[in-house]
Amino acid sequence: MLRRFFAPTIEVSAHCDLPCGVYDPAQARIEAQSIKGICEKVAANDDLDFRIRSLIIKEQRAELVKHHLWVLWTDYFKPPHFEKFPQLHQLVNEATKLAGASGAKGSLDVDVADQLLAKIDEIADIFAETKKA
Repeated sequence: MLRRFFAPTIEVSAHCDLPCGVYDPAQARIEAQSIKGICEKVAANDDLDFRIRSLIIKEQRAELVKHHLWVLWTDYFKPPHFEKFPQLHQLVNEATKLAGASGAKGSLDVDVADQLLAKIDEIADIFAETKKA
């Protein structure tokens, strides 16, 4: 008798662990744009305190870029996306490395920040395609 009350009556499925629409590569892009802005401001400023504070903030932004990319990679993109866009794993890996210590996190080079933004834009294009489906 009790089994009947607790037995599932409706089967549901979800694409991701939260309602769709909460993930967006724009979050990573905003942080990467901040990294680029910091690189530009540091290049134009010789004040040691300003430069130190900027570097700390740039490293925090770089960690946020990595976080947002990993959330997309692990929580949003699913096997059908990786089948349709086989370059996606490599693209996320390259973008994450560009955000990390060997990329924007460890550099003040505006060109590196631009490369990071370009990779995020490629991911955003794929993301937009998956949202159409």
